[in-house]
Amino acid sequence: MFDPREKIALFIDGANLYATSRALGFDIDYRKLLSSFQKRGYLLRAYYYTALIEDQEYSSIRPLIDWLDYNGFKVVTKPAKEFTDSTGRRKIKGNMDIELTVDALELADVVDHYVIFSGDGDFRTLVEALQRRGRKVSVVSTMASQPPMISDDLRRQADHFIDLTTLKNEVGRDPSDRPVRRPEPADAEDDDY
Repeated sequence: MFDPREKIALFIDGANLYATSRALGFDIDYRKLLSSFQKRGYLLRAYYYTALIEDQEYSSIRPLIDWLDYNGFKVVTKPAKEFTDSTGRRKIKGNMDIELTVDALELADVVDHYVIFSGDGDFRTLVEALQRRGRKVSVVSTMASQPPMISDDLRRQADHFIDLTTLKNEVGRDPSDRPVRRPEPADAEDDDY
């Protein structure tokens, strides 16, 4: 499936990969993920796409974004849109499909093998376009969850489908590696931080 002479690029739909790994009951160790694909060929780029909620003082994804940015990933973000649906519930929308597609197409002259971490059927057209340019495309998602996290059309269009369950031992985070969160010490004189 992988040729060691290939130039590889990873395109990670952050929200989709997070949901997929959660559905399978494990966290991704992004250092291991990079290392795993560096062994498969020449890893040219690793992109990570996610939308961020702007007006929050603290975002739980911010430490991950910062770590990825300093450790070999090209992080692409944009502000998420917040709206209220017809039932009055607060919803957040942050689709990164266009950004991922444009970046992938711009690299079509230099990348031999694309690895797209997403099960979103919207990427089927991108996969088809890359294949027309003679590029190989692998898609990473899962069929093991209920319902499956990958669209049937995308899975069928890809040159290779890699079920995330088969990568669990290679890229999964050992639960004992998870950082222990320590509570902030209480400061009696200054508690407005």
